[in-house]
This record gives sequence, structure tokens and C-alpha cells, in this order.
Amino acid sequence: MAFYTYILQLQLGGLRMARILSYLKPYRIAVAVALLLMLTELVVELIQPLLMAKIIDKGIMQNDLQEVMKWGGIMVGASFAAFAAGVINSFYAAHVSQSFGFDVRKSLYEKVQSFSFANFNHFPTSSLITRMTNDITQLQNTVFMSLRIMMRAPLLIIGGLGMAFVVNVKLALILSVVAPFLFLFLFWVMGKGGSMFKEVQEKLDAVNSVMQENLSGIRLIKAFVRRKHEVKRFTGTNKDLRDGTIKALRLMEVTMPVLLLIMNLCILGVLWFGSIQVNTEGVKVGEVVAIVNYATRITAAFSIFSWIIMAFSRARASANRVTEVLETEVDLADLWDSRKDLTVNEGKIEFTNVSFQYPGTAEMVLEDISFKINPGETVAILGATGAGKTSLFQLIPRLYDVTGGIVKIDGHDVRKMKMENLRRKVGFVPQEALLFTGSVKENISWGKEDATMVEITAASVNAQIHETIMNLPQQYDTRVGQKGVNLSGGQKQRLSIARALVRMPKILLLDDSTSALDMKTEAKLLGALKEYTCTTLIITQKISTAIEADRILLLEDGKLLAEGDHDSLLKTSGLYKRIFQSQSGEENRNYA
Repeated sequence: MAFYTYILQLQLGGLRMARILSYLKPYRIAVAVALLLMLTELVVELIQPLLMAKIIDKGIMQNDLQEVMKWGGIMVGASFAAFAAGVINSFYAAHVSQSFGFDVRKSLYEKVQSFSFANFNHFPTSSLITRMTNDITQLQNTVFMSLRIMMRAPLLIIGGLGMAFVVNVKLALILSVVAPFLFLFLFWVMGKGGSMFKEVQEKLDAVNSVMQENLSGIRLIKAFVRRKHEVKRFTGTNKDLRDGTIKALRLMEVTMPVLLLIMNLCILGVLWFGSIQVNTEGVKVGEVVAIVNYATRITAAFSIFSWIIMAFSRARASANRVTEVLETEVDLADLWDSRKDLTVNEGKIEFTNVSFQYPGTAEMVLEDISFKINPGETVAILGATGAGKTSLFQLIPRLYDVTGGIVKIDGHDVRKMKMENLRRKVGFVPQEALLFTGSVKENISWGKEDATMVEITAASVNAQIHETIMNLPQQYDTRVGQKGVNLSGGQKQRLSIARALVRMPKILLLDDSTSALDMKTEAKLLGALKEYTCTTLIITQKISTAIEADRILLLEDGKLLAEGDHDSLLKTSGLYKRIFQSQSGEENRNYA
């Protein structure tokens, strides 16, 4: 097992691959069995030329049929043993490779799930999808072929050379002179091919990215009649992928003719000098046939090396890409001194001199913000687009860490809480309602795994979506299309709110989640929310929504400009007064 891993490390590009190959450890017994069976096939293949030499020299050349039958029978028996070993080897190789692929893919997915938003900025979604599918498929196919075929090729060449020296030293020297140069040539091609196939995988990422954007925005593409433009854009990235693949494959395809030319010249040399030695030095015909046989088998092994090199070059590039994700340091995690016993019990929120900027940027999104929200209060957050409202929301469940200052919940720094404990008590409804493929019931219970039907129905009633659900073809069992494609914007928003309410959160965050609701439905929703014993924060552009809150926070350019209830802000804030006047006029315009 250790030797097999070491060989794979060399072939896949060094010790960095130890992280990937460590996933083979649970299957080391199966790997050992597969390698043993492969070696059985290899031994049979190496002794067959010797058996053939015995048949020729002791049987055919001596006209001794008994010797022919004897050595022929041994040869047939060995072939059957190799056949059985090959069948069983295929089973073990498939088991190991598929299990290996499953484990790596699972670890990669779990790693991605642990990423912070900053980590996601380094890996586009299309690239992560390619790494979890195409790249891991390349790796598991390489493991399978290594256990089944690939390891046989180098061992067959080495074993063939060794056996050739056992048969005839002088003729074997011809093979031994050529083989090292071919090995060096192959390793050069492997190194060159690795970098080329890495570029191919990156071009595949680009193709997937364009395709993902197009499929997500197909309605907009049709509405703006941009089909030709998008087809042109996809054709460009697809052409880059095609050209890069052709360039890489061209290098691989040149390898085969070069190998065959050199090895065929080598075989001609063996035949030429062999015939001379048969006539002048008494070398047996069977020995020449055996050497030619070994040369032929070595040629066959070298001939599949171009395919092996292509597979390993791709696998090497894929292994590096997968390892890159696995080795990424998650920059947002539970601190070593975070307390397991801390959780959200009341829902008191306190910001003290909070400043924030997104990782990798220089601009401050929030600056020196301080406020307190008491348990059970409903607070509206008002401000123009880009004022920092959503950024402020994301600091509460610790989706990002503050750059300066401190965020406290129930008097405790959120960084001292286990993130799971914190987030389980928060109901979060994002600005863009996102639903998952599945039934309506499954989408709502996604907020609470063990939610009963009574809890799901209650959340739906309070989210003002129950009647709509009851009018669907299969009511709560109605299937929701991908991203809720078969629902309206308002229906998706209310389902998202129901999903948050079923958690019975202590803190409810609504990020402009009522924008698609009419005033009557929104008023009923806000009234129902008062029945929940939770602290509610609502990002809104509507004064009508803000008026219903206990307090209003007014943000502008990342700063807290004013806070208070509706009446007090009308008296103290000129900006709030202008917003109110603009929305209460005939145009009924939103501030955004």
C-alpha cells in the first residue's frame, strides 16, 4: 500500500498529493488484494515468453510432442490463472476507486459548506462544481486504471528487461540502452501535459460559468432578445476549451508514434543481431523468440503510455485543483475559546462602535455604528441602496466578522458563541428569496428539520401563504421548481418567511422581504409577527412598513444617521422627513 501510494505520488506530481491519496487508507486491504492480483497477471505475462522458448527449443526443435504438451499445458493453466486474477482485480479496483471518489467528493463538499463568504470569492461556483464532478471523476478513474492497468505498464517494462537479461545478456543490452531514454521522454511529456491540462480544466470552468449564468437568467435573455449575444459569448469560451484541449491532446498523440518507432527499430535490431548469433554463436532460436516477445510486450506497454500520460496529466491537474480547495483556510470559524453553553435566550442586540469592510477591499461599508435593541422589539432599518443595511444584518448571525468594534447578543460577543448555537436561534430571510427543489412542505421544514405539520401550517398562516398553498394542485405536497420558478415573487417571499418562522427564532431578520407584497398582505404579516416572542429587524424601503416598527434606524453611506420612532424622526431628521414626503405624495415612490 505504501509503495503504491509512493508511486502514485511520483506520477501525480509529488508529496503534495499525499492529502488526496490519504483517502485510500481505509481501503488499503482492497488495494493490496488488487495489487497482488495484478502482480499475478504480470508474473504470468512475464513467464509466457520463457514457456514459449521451452516449447520451441525442447519441443518443436527436438520434435518432442510430449515436451510441447507439457509446457503448453503449463502455459494454458497459467493463462487461466491470469484470467481469474484479472476478473477479481477489476472488482476490487472498481470498489476502491468508487469509494475513494465518494470520500473525496464528500470531504470537498463539507469543506465548501464550511467556507465563509470571503472564501467563496476565491472560487467561482462553476469552478467548485467542476472540481466536485469532473476533477474527482478524473481522480477516481486514475485510481481504477492504476490498480487495473497503469501499474502493470512500468512493471512490465522493468520485469521484461530483467527477464530478457536472464534469457540472453547481449540481446537484452539493446533493449536496456533504449528504455531509459524513453522513460525520460515520457516524464518530460507528463510534466508538460500536466500544466496544459490544468489550463484545460480552467477553460472548462469558464464554459460552466457561462452556461450557469445563461440557464439562471434565461427569462431575462428572452425578454431582452439577447439570445444571439449569449450564443456568441458561449461559443467564444467553448472555442477556447476546444483549442486548449486540442493543443494538449496533440502533445499526447505525438508520444505514441515516437515510442512505436523507437521500439520497432529496437525489435529489428534484436532480430538482426539474434539471427547472426544463432548462426555464429550457437544461440538458441527459442531465446531469440523470447527476447523478441519481451521486446514486443515492452513495446505494447510503452504504446499505452501515451494514454497513461494523458490520464495522469489530467489527474495531476485535477488533484492540484481539489487539493487547493481542501487546503484553503476558512477565515471564519469558531474561536478556540468560544463557549458551548452560550446561546440566544432573549434576543437583545447591541452594536458598539462597529466598523466593517469586506475582505480584500479598502472601502469601509459600516463606520462607528452603535445602537441597542431590546428583546422583543421590532426595528426597521431604512436607507438608500448601498447604505450598508444588508452588511449590518450579516454581522448579527456572524456571516462576517466585524473589522472594528463589537456585536453583542444577550450581552455576549457573538465571536464567543458557537456559530451553530447562534444561527439556530436566528431566522434569516434574504433579499432574494431562494427555494429548493422539493415540495412546499419540504421547503418550509427546511428551516426546522423536525417540524411537525402543525408547526408548518402555523408558520404558513402567519406568513400569509397558507391560503395560496391550499389552492395549489397538491397543496403542501406540491413540487416547487428549481429556485421556485413556478411561483410568483410574492409567493416565494412568503414561503421564505414561513421557513424562518417555523424555527421559532429569538431573532428574526427580514432583508427587504416584503417588497413584492401588497399593502394589505404586508399589514397582515406584520400583525402576525407581533405574536412571536422574538426581536425583529426589517430592512425596508417602505415608510408604511417602517411606521409599524417600534423604532427606526436610518443609515446613510455606512453611518447611523438617526434613530427613533416615526414621530420623533419627522421632527429631528430632515432626510427622513423628505423620504416620508416623497412616499406619501401622489407618485408613491420608493426611496431606493
